[in-house]
Amino acid sequence: MMQITKPVSFENVVSMEDLSTEDVLSFIHEAQDFKTGKQIELKRPVYAANLFFESSTRTHTSFEMAERKLGLQVVNFDPSNSSLSKGESMSDTVKTFQAIGVDLVAIRDKKNEYYKDLIADPNVHVGIANGGDGSGQHPSQSLLDMMTIYEEFGHFEGLKVAIVGDLTHSRVARSNMEVLTMLGAHVYFGGPKKWYTEEFAKYGEWMPIDDLVEEMDVMMFLRVQHERIADDENGSFSAEKYHAQYGLTAERESRMPQRSIIMHPAPVNRGVEIADELVECDKSRIFEQMHNGVFVRMAIMTSMLRNRDLIKEEY
Repeated sequence: MMQITKPVSFENVVSMEDLSTEDVLSFIHEAQDFKTGKQIELKRPVYAANLFFESSTRTHTSFEMAERKLGLQVVNFDPSNSSLSKGESMSDTVKTFQAIGVDLVAIRDKKNEYYKDLIADPNVHVGIANGGDGSGQHPSQSLLDMMTIYEEFGHFEGLKVAIVGDLTHSRVARSNMEVLTMLGAHVYFGGPKKWYTEEFAKYGEWMPIDDLVEEMDVMMFLRVQHERIADDENGSFSAEKYHAQYGLTAERESRMPQRSIIMHPAPVNRGVEIADELVECDKSRIFEQMHNGVFVRMAIMTSMLRNRDLIKEEY
């Protein structure tokens, strides 16, 4: 694919469905520029807040690191000590931060498409970056995954990518299957077949893990979300059994093509999705994904700064 140099400008970044192929590549290229030292100068002090109503380590801290690297002032928010406990709505919480001078917010919530009401509200003017909504979208994770694949192979066309694991509860699976298909990759699925529904069948076929490992360029594993599947499994879920049937064991890794890579959005359940000794093996790009996440989130926030004419200079 040709290098895309036109910078992206978005009022909000909430769903991969809003992005074209060119937009995705532009985000990747700008993230790569930040990774190699690009900087921006702001026209005035800019303030950001990270409103995470669901637990998060990587995404939350990665957004904050991205914001600080861009020179933004970060306003702290602790949902457990906020007015949400008094019954305040998310909309009023966002408007409160807007009223005190916050320009951009990154939000995670357990409700699917929480952002639609905020974007439709004419009284909400802050830029919104979606840090994950329920089992819906996770655009910053998807973009950092695309950046990691692009850095490895230099293209997407024709690549074979398997998404393996807890499909039902995964916003990563949904975001990635859509964008990978749009970019020209061939998507496959693995893991318990009961989690492979028609929603996923539209994007690719299901294959047994022992077949996938021998053919794929990218093996992308998903965290088994114990907190979401407890009721579904009636308490009968076995980590050992799951690993033996659907996980990446050392024997399966030995059959992967030499050029292939292992990915996972993390946190990894070591010994469940991936054998402990493989999390940091030569094929693993798991911690590189986390590293790339900072630069992707810098690009996301920069697109909203650019949209609001808050950047004085880029160099």
